[in-house]
Amino acid sequence: MCNKTTKIVQKPLAKNFFDRAAELVAPDLIGCILIKRQSKNKIIWGVIVETEAYSQEEPACHGFNRKTSSNKTLFGPSGRWYVYLTYGTYFCVNVVTGNSNWASGVLIRSLAMPYENERIASGPGLLAIRMGINKSHDNLPISLENGLWLTEASSPINMEKIVKTTRIGISKAKSLRWRWYLHSSRSISKREKGDRCPSINNSWHPSRDYLQ
Repeated sequence: MCNKTTKIVQKPLAKNFFDRAAELVAPDLIGCILIKRQSKNKIIWGVIVETEAYSQEEPACHGFNRKTSSNKTLFGPSGRWYVYLTYGTYFCVNVVTGNSNWASGVLIRSLAMPYENERIASGPGLLAIRMGINKSHDNLPISLENGLWLTEASSPINMEKIVKTTRIGISKAKSLRWRWYLHSSRSISKREKGDRCPSINNSWHPSRDYLQ
C-alpha cells in the first residue's frame, strides 16, 4: 500500500512551472510526484512516469474547435486541474499549462506507486480510480489547500532515457510525438513499438523514501 502517514509538508511545484507550452511541461513532469491528501496526516502518492501534451493548434486537443462549457477549464489560468470523463466510463487527469484563453494541457497517463502492483495506475482511467480523482477536482488550483498537488522528488530518478513518441488513444494528429515515458518503468500504459518492457531486476520502481 502507498498510503503514508506524514506531518511533512511537501511543497507544490511553483506556479511558473506551468506557465509554459504543454510540450515543454510534459517531459519535465516525468519523475514528479502526484499527491492527494486523504486525511490530516495521511496521503496517497505516485511518481509520474508517462505524460502527453495537448495544445489548441492541433486537432486532438479538446479546445481545438472552440471554448465550450465542458472544456473551459483548459482555457483558464495555468496550474489548475482539468478533469474530464471519457467514453462515459473513466476520468482523465490533466494539468492546465501556458497562457489563459489558449487551450493547453498535459495528460498524466501513468503513475508508479510504491509497494503496489506495478500496473495499478498504468493508464489514465486506472490512475484516476486509484488516486480517487473525479470531476469534483476539475478547475481546482494545484495546491496543498485543495489537497491535490504536484511536487519534485527528494531523490530524483536517473533520467538518462525518457522515450519521446506518439500519443495513443486518439484519431487525429496521431503522428505528433508528444508523449513521454520513463524507459526503465514497468508502469507505462503502452510502450513504443519495438520497446520491450524491462525485466523486474532492470526496472525502476519508487520506494517509500522517494518522498520525504
